[in-house]
Amino acid sequence: MDPEPALYMIRIKGHLGATVLSAFPAMTPRQHGAHTVLTGLLDQSALYGVLADIEALGLDLLEIRKLTPHHESAGPGERRSP
Repeated sequence: MDPEPALYMIRIKGHLGATVLSAFPAMTPRQHGAHTVLTGLLDQSALYGVLADIEALGLDLLEIRKLTPHHESAGPGERRSP
């Protein structure tokens, strides 16, 4: 049995087009500098599926982060003030 779903942030090198982004329907994309950041609520199986799709598409994975409620509204490399 999978643990409860969690919010994940996945950073990929480059700007992904609509065709490639269609491979990640459970993820919300946004551009951050020269990278694409995908954010979504995933259980363990879904996370492994997304990672397998990233590999199959030959994308350059830069970072995976499991977000806590404190980090949900902060972007990559940003800090929230208390």
